[in-house]
Amino acid sequence: MRVAVVGDVGLDIVARHDEPIVYGGDARAAVTVTGGGAGANTALWLRERGTETTLVARVGDDAGGRLLRGELETAGVRCAFALDEDTATCCVVVLVDGDGQRTMLPDRGANKRFRPADVTDEALADARHLHLSGYVLLDPSSREGGLAALALARQRGMTTSVDPQAAALLHDPRAFRADVRGVDLLLPNADELRALTGSAEPGAARSLLGTVGAVAVTFGLDGAAWVDGHGIVTAKAEDAPCVDSTGAGDAFDAGVLTAWLAGESPRETLRHGAVLGAHAVGKVGAQP
Repeated sequence: MRVAVVGDVGLDIVARHDEPIVYGGDARAAVTVTGGGAGANTALWLRERGTETTLVARVGDDAGGRLLRGELETAGVRCAFALDEDTATCCVVVLVDGDGQRTMLPDRGANKRFRPADVTDEALADARHLHLSGYVLLDPSSREGGLAALALARQRGMTTSVDPQAAALLHDPRAFRADVRGVDLLLPNADELRALTGSAEPGAARSLLGTVGAVAVTFGLDGAAWVDGHGIVTAKAEDAPCVDSTGAGDAFDAGVLTAWLAGESPRETLRHGAVLGAHAVGKVGAQP
């Protein structure tokens, strides 16, 4: 089984700081440079679980893009990358405090210029499922590319999933719901569920059914819920120390997708997502 992931790929500059950030001053930090981008994160966690994976993305014609392609291909991810000669590869500064909570300063770079022509039949060859990072839909400059990916997947008879990714960017929930109409699985966190429905309670996800086939919602330390036409199933979070929360949702997505596509029950599907999410927060960086 092969999963095609459409989404951002970039470099993460992770700065872990125990001291408060001092505006106009200095705060000591431990700095790590690592691969990132929601699409790349999920693709690598899928490979960690043994799933054949293709990553469809756009990178700059620069050292960063070449480095990321090399690392992804070494890990076994097939890279269907469009090369942008005019814009640099995505780079994100991630500030991580002493509690492991992150603040992100993203420059989507070439990802902002993702377009319909970047999604081809060849890129989706052999894939059974398409997973789309919501960042692609939430940026007007790349939205048409995301919609084209979903449309092509449906034409090819593939199942689809979308992670909304960022509650703060869900400025027009009605438009986003229209964009994801027909998607088989939506993967929001509690804040994104609130932005889409007005409530962060699991039952609020019922209002999304009919637009999407099922919803898997994460609630951080309070676990997760699966909502579909048969009802609501909940699962506890895995107990794990939080070193860096960056990419935990992307890892959860990969765990859920591998189990769901293998035909596991909703409860077991959520458990797989929780296990990978716990692995992600226990280390620095968003990737395995």
